[in-house]
Amino acid sequence: MNGEVYSLVQGAIVLTALVCAAGIGGWIYTTRMRIKHGYPLSGAWGQSVYPKATTEEVERIKLLSNENAQLRAELGSVKDRLATIERIVTDGGYALTHQIEALRELPKN
Repeated sequence: MNGEVYSLVQGAIVLTALVCAAGIGGWIYTTRMRIKHGYPLSGAWGQSVYPKATTEEVERIKLLSNENAQLRAELGSVKDRLATIERIVTDGGYALTHQIEALRELPKN
């Protein structure tokens, strides 16, 4: 009888250890995923732990946002210019001009 009780207690301890290890492993995994994907971490009382933005980081974000807006505006103007060039090249008069110029460059006999 003593051996059976000892075996049950030992099994319960092993099961408890496995459940605790699985819980800790799951917590570590979810914390790793939050860090990897940029989600803020929370402390023991729910306060935000990560990310802490310093004034330097805030200024850097503002500068990058301004640069991003400038680059988007420049890209828009480049797209407009490209559309104009495509319209000129696909115009029938442009092709006709090239044919006339090719005929002018033919050697005269």
